[in-house]
Amino acid sequence: MTGVPPTPMEQALLEAEAAAARGEVPVGAVITNAAGDVIASDGNRMRERLDPTAHAEVLVIRETSKILGELRLTDCDLYVTLEPCPMCAAAISFARIRRLYYGASDPKSGAVDHGPRLFQTNTCHHAPEVYGGLAERRAARLLLDFFKSRR
Repeated sequence: MTGVPPTPMEQALLEAEAAAARGEVPVGAVITNAAGDVIASDGNRMRERLDPTAHAEVLVIRETSKILGELRLTDCDLYVTLEPCPMCAAAISFARIRRLYYGASDPKSGAVDHGPRLFQTNTCHHAPEVYGGLAERRAARLLLDFFKSRR
């Protein structure tokens, strides 16, 4: 099956692996348009950029907005390997992302189905459709292996 492009979640997992290779927490993200074409993909770059906001989700939202020349990404879907944190969930809401697909749940720092559940609050401007658990085992294994290797 050579020549077959990876699915958006597979590409997000590849970005997470690349982030781990750079010494970053292995989280990867991809944004597609309504047709499923990838617009932007990246992994965490906080250490590399010395920027605590350089989460994968924020990076692909910024890049997609730049490419499309739009603040609102209403026809875009976001694939990310880990349940977004409060900062990323807020960015997803502000960008008006259409659908969010995530891999591993994050009971400690997640803000979608755990913690503050940002999209369910009265103050949330926009809540995307949310689908959790895509490639969950592989995404969780990347994180577990990464942190295990650092202990």
